[in-house]
Amino acid sequence: MPNNRVVHFEIPANDPQALTKFYAELFGWTFSRLPNPMVEYWNCTTGADGPGINGGIVKKQNPTHPCMNYVDVGSIDQAIDKAEALGAKLALPKIPIPGIGAIACLIDPEGNMFGLVERKAD
Repeated sequence: MPNNRVVHFEIPANDPQALTKFYAELFGWTFSRLPNPMVEYWNCTTGADGPGINGGIVKKQNPTHPCMNYVDVGSIDQAIDKAEALGAKLALPKIPIPGIGAIACLIDPEGNMFGLVERKAD
């Protein structure tokens, strides 16, 4: 059930494997590399106790690749339509993510990028 809350973060890196070691040593986070031929991606588990979310480290796609927060929504298409009506711009159209569902990215009226995730039905 979608909850319209931030459910995932993403940190871009020129050397994702090295950055996973940094965060593992700094905070004790654990990482596992996903078998994705399109982009190097490491899932991150930040812990199981108390509040918090998990995320990932992704190979930086360009020099200005931002950190991202993903919001859980019931329908990416409806969320995009509503966001655009409120002044947002589409940055990344809806794309399927195997085993997850789909994602899309928008830029809010102040120029901040954020992501949407629509989880597949279990």
